[in-house]
Amino acid sequence: MNHADAQRHVRPGQFRSGGALFLDRDGVINLDRGYVHRISEFHFVQGIFDLTRFWTLEVQRPIVVISNQSGIGRGYFDEGEYTDLTRWMCQRFAAERSPIARVYHCPSHPQHGIGRYRRDDPWRKPAPGMILQAAADLNLDLAYSVIVGDKLSDMEAGARAGVGLRILVRNCTVEQASGPVDHETATDLTQVLALLRRHFAARSIDPQ
Repeated sequence: MNHADAQRHVRPGQFRSGGALFLDRDGVINLDRGYVHRISEFHFVQGIFDLTRFWTLEVQRPIVVISNQSGIGRGYFDEGEYTDLTRWMCQRFAAERSPIARVYHCPSHPQHGIGRYRRDDPWRKPAPGMILQAAADLNLDLAYSVIVGDKLSDMEAGARAGVGLRILVRNCTVEQASGPVDHETATDLTQVLALLRRHFAARSIDPQ
């Protein structure tokens, strides 16, 4: 675990084998109840395993989790607690036949971090650092990858990294992006799965 901007007009079947599915954690994998760091607080979002099993078993490409975790930098919990929870989460995904290839997190915050955690970090979304690191580590083609998040900062990070398909799961949070970011929207993970089925149903067809 470790610390091209316009949306592509992606046709069904246009993805090829080099992509990955990038997932935000809080609000996509688990209910976002604020600085979740204990197993007892961690409740999976309905539909997450249906989504990841489709990706693993049918698309057959890796799953990568990218998460801002400023609760570490703010002193609410430490790296050890985060690591224990992440290990448990990965075990749950493996048991559901959709193992996670890599998990990346950024513990820093530019205003509220304590000590060494108070800094501008190129891994903190909306910066694209975690995505770019995953691409280097796993030899990914980001233009043929997907990111699913519940915040505009996820969409902006994906856009800045060149991720081809960006899907925002709507919630009640009102936020401002630093610039216009094109993305598809879904009300829940069931709709996200439907979008992925549409885009990947003909994955073996030559996009040309």
